[in-house]
Amino acid sequence: MMARTILVVDDEPTLRETLAEALDADGFRVITAADGREALAQFREHRPELVVLDLMLPELSGVEVCRIIRQESGVPILMLTAKSSEIDKVLGLELGADDYVTKPFSLRELSARIRALLRRTEQAAAEGPATVGLGDLTVDLAGHRVLRDGVPVPLKPKVFELLAFLLRHPGQVFSREQLLENVWGYDYAGETRTVDVHVHWLRTAIEPEPAAPTLIQTVRGVGYVFRRPA
Repeated sequence: MMARTILVVDDEPTLRETLAEALDADGFRVITAADGREALAQFREHRPELVVLDLMLPELSGVEVCRIIRQESGVPILMLTAKSSEIDKVLGLELGADDYVTKPFSLRELSARIRALLRRTEQAAAEGPATVGLGDLTVDLAGHRVLRDGVPVPLKPKVFELLAFLLRHPGQVFSREQLLENVWGYDYAGETRTVDVHVHWLRTAIEPEPAAPTLIQTVRGVGYVFRRPA
């Protein structure tokens, strides 16, 4: 089996080389970048299975790199940062990062999180088809986009991830806490109101009648469920 490729992006040479050596020892194929523009070039050339991305980068910030990658791919993104404020963490997750590690961190923890993200991606791929049709909508799970009659429907990254998760579990009711854990990540510290806001955005984008939703339905006192159209 070919080694899975990981792109490591960090402007600190010592940390970048340490991460590359550790991941190489774990059996991964590692490519590196020292700034945001190089990161995008390496991503487009090598199409890695996962990106380890520092938040603070020269040329192009990690936030902007994350936003651009998420527009092009659903590849897992693990963000690194020396910042510990909640606003930075939330911003990274809202832009589409899948997990978040604050420096300093242990190599063992980072390796465990990388493997968890890769397992989650493999499991999601095995759970259903790459595209799902919903009337005039086509949800391209692999391409991380929604089309209405062939025209892209703009969705925030986390709104798409919420839709993708619900699509993979049709008919199953999830509480807000369960959605926070599965879509935003086990260590996401946001309030359950976040789920309600994202559901509102999702309904506005995909429901024929957002005020009377038929796809993403509310189960009073419990949470939300995706119902396949008849």
